[in-house]
Amino acid sequence: MSTAQGGRLTTHVLDTATGRPADGLRLSLYRLDGETRILIKTVNTNIDGRCDAPLMEGDSFRLGEFEIVFEAGDYMRTHGASLTDPAFLDKVPVRFGIAEHKHYHVPLLLSPYGYSTYRGS
Repeated sequence: MSTAQGGRLTTHVLDTATGRPADGLRLSLYRLDGETRILIKTVNTNIDGRCDAPLMEGDSFRLGEFEIVFEAGDYMRTHGASLTDPAFLDKVPVRFGIAEHKHYHVPLLLSPYGYSTYRGS
């Protein structure tokens, strides 16, 4: 794993069932070392469905494999969604690689029965 000056990692979560940003969704960022997950940080999204600061930037930005775990079930229950028990989507893990010293944006489009992600800008 290399240090990458100037890169940053961000995310944005949209609740496609309500057509609004996912305010207050908890997510955790992990660095992957083989099958070992190392917690980097846990944060909540703000009213715009974004984190108040990049998940990684500057000296904390690294190349390698990562995973963001979005606490979708808790968020949906808190916002009044009627979910099955167990919920179809509870924790949504998104694994990705960072190979360049650039901006990586990992957005999540979320509903009780589906999600989508991509490398954004």
